[in-house]
Amino acid sequence: MTERSTDPDIALMTEIASLYYIEGETQETIAGRLGLSRVKVGRLLKRAQSEGIVDVRVRQHPSVSTEIEQALVERFGIRRALIALDHSDPDRQRHEVCSLVADHLSRTLDDGTLVAVGMGRNVGTVADNVFTQRTRRCSFICAIGGSLRAGEYMNPDHICRRLAARFGGESETLYAPAMVANAELRDAMLANPTVRQTLDRARRADIAMIGVGDLSEDSNMVRMGWFSPQEIAEARLSGTVGDMMGYDFIDLNGQPSQTPMQSRVIGLTIPDLARIPEVIAIASESTKAAGILGALRTGVIDVLATSATNAHTILHLDEASRPG
Repeated sequence: MTERSTDPDIALMTEIASLYYIEGETQETIAGRLGLSRVKVGRLLKRAQSEGIVDVRVRQHPSVSTEIEQALVERFGIRRALIALDHSDPDRQRHEVCSLVADHLSRTLDDGTLVAVGMGRNVGTVADNVFTQRTRRCSFICAIGGSLRAGEYMNPDHICRRLAARFGGESETLYAPAMVANAELRDAMLANPTVRQTLDRARRADIAMIGVGDLSEDSNMVRMGWFSPQEIAEARLSGTVGDMMGYDFIDLNGQPSQTPMQSRVIGLTIPDLARIPEVIAIASESTKAAGILGALRTGVIDVLATSATNAHTILHLDEASRPG
């Protein structure tokens, strides 16, 4: 047994949290009922949060971001924009953005829904923010191969399994690496019956959930060592501003970048995404405004999830970069 599972306070913290958060009892009333001091009740409630027994989330009122959401919808022809309030801590910002995506999925998913899942920190964080008591018989399928360098948390297979555990249903793995050495090897992998069958099924998804990347020093592709510094520099010089799904490189106008990096990754492409009824793009980092604008200009994004600062920057950048 683990140390936490034998902690005698676990049951007590759970009881106190239930009385306080669900039954609406005051700390003083709980203390009297359980024969504890009010100070100890308060201390155990704090511990319940740190131990993960209690998850407290503050939902922003829809009126806070309605105006800018509507501006994005009208400007880019998307269906919805999920805009989180700004936060100085990047990890907290990511959780705020991804919490909106998790809530959107909770309202959208139904029995039989098939979701194609990308890779990365933002997509992975969505699974951490799913809180629902309703189970669905839906499927989560990898839309890109896996990578040892990405780590378990950011790999689509692990994300799919976590989403299936939270929502119910099942997960499906793409048995292929995310990136290979050259285009010839990629073509050979795509011809493999197992790989082809999984990707064909992913192409028939009802929803795709993807990340939008950039070419900053903290981007996934740089941290994982997928491409050399020279390749990254050349991509920037060629006009590349970001990627969709971790590899489909685009310029500011949403056009495919002319870079050899395009032909080495195994997964769904922008034309594949264009055929999926709802594509959710997630990007919380402040370095990704140009990449998000390029992604929006591809015309395949249906739902955008990002921060308020990014939303304002995207609108201004779009205005400034329009022809004429």
